Amino acid sequence: MTQRPASLSAPTYDDVLRVQPHGRAAPARPALPARPPRIEEVARLAGVSPITVSRALRQPDKVAKEKRERILEVVAQTGYASNPHARALRSGQSSVVAAFVSNILSQQFALAVQGCAEVLEPQGYQLMVGQTSYSYAKETSMIASLRALRPAAVLFTGVIELEENRQSLHELGIPIMETWAYPRDPIDMLVGFSNYDGGVMAARHLAERGHRRVAFVARQGGRGELRRQGFRAAAAEYGLEVVAELAVDHAQTIADGRAAFARLAALGRPFDAVFCANDLLAVGALFEARDRGLAIPGEIAILGFGDTDIAGEIEPGLTTIGVDSRRLGVRAGELLLQRLNGQMPASRQEVFPLTLNLRAST
Repeated sequence: MTQRPASLSAPTYDDVLRVQPHGRAAPARPALPARPPRIEEVARLAGVSPITVSRALRQPDKVAKEKRERILEVVAQTGYASNPHARALRSGQSSVVAAFVSNILSQQFALAVQGCAEVLEPQGYQLMVGQTSYSYAKETSMIASLRALRPAAVLFTGVIELEENRQSLHELGIPIMETWAYPRDPIDMLVGFSNYDGGVMAARHLAERGHRRVAFVARQGGRGELRRQGFRAAAAEYGLEVVAELAVDHAQTIADGRAAFARLAALGRPFDAVFCANDLLAVGALFEARDRGLAIPGEIAILGFGDTDIAGEIEPGLTTIGVDSRRLGVRAGELLLQRLNGQMPASRQEVFPLTLNLRAST
């Protein structure tokens, strides 16, 4: 396998959908209350380091009694304890970090959560994982439960589109980490990548390989739509004809990819390459095309997105666009840990590069 990084000059923002409540314009976000005391101020007044303050609140048995009492006195005087995160630390409920994944079967999401856990668990935190299944209803229900759960922080393998949910998360007053996209306006923190640029990379690669009539398949809405936007724009720039764009309701199994390729073939519009903006769709499409007796890539080139393990194991090998999911999760964990320790990261937004993983399918 050959990996080739993107040669785009700078990441392109994703035009992430913002869904207004009940079709109305979203109310303006209320002004933030006066800034609560920071852990550095408590540390200065108590004559200790910020990490000692954190330990006194989270692991009091590890701090000498005199220091602990002095810290708690300053906490009470400054109002630091009125911060919901600080209260959670003192009550021992702060060990939970809620991680919401779009699809619990996704290898990429699992690697990201694993990477995040590798950072947070040695520091006494535990990840509690839930699945939103790309469902607004499930997402809303899970976010509503956070007020009772009072986690220390929340991680999403995606970005929140519903304005009501964005507002609810903002009001929790805890670190919120979004991933897997590059919007202009994350709720709080972001470690992601440009889905639009992924679509651009796909069209450019197919054009460089000499393909001219191409098709596109992705899950309806969300990141699939962002990748479609980049693919369509770059296809026009490179002189590709997009003969079909297929949006599917589900992109969770290889069978979904088989069905998508069958639908493309049934349209009767000849194409010589297809970009599936999800590896499971691409693997299913490859199997379906091969079972139909099509030579890959001689008659049909197939390009995926995600770079799952199976992409390198199947014949003839699936070319994919991907990101280092585990490293993304590690970095998300590192930034969350800084915030949980009362520090403010130098940057609350980081963008990961995409790579083109060349195999025989294109």
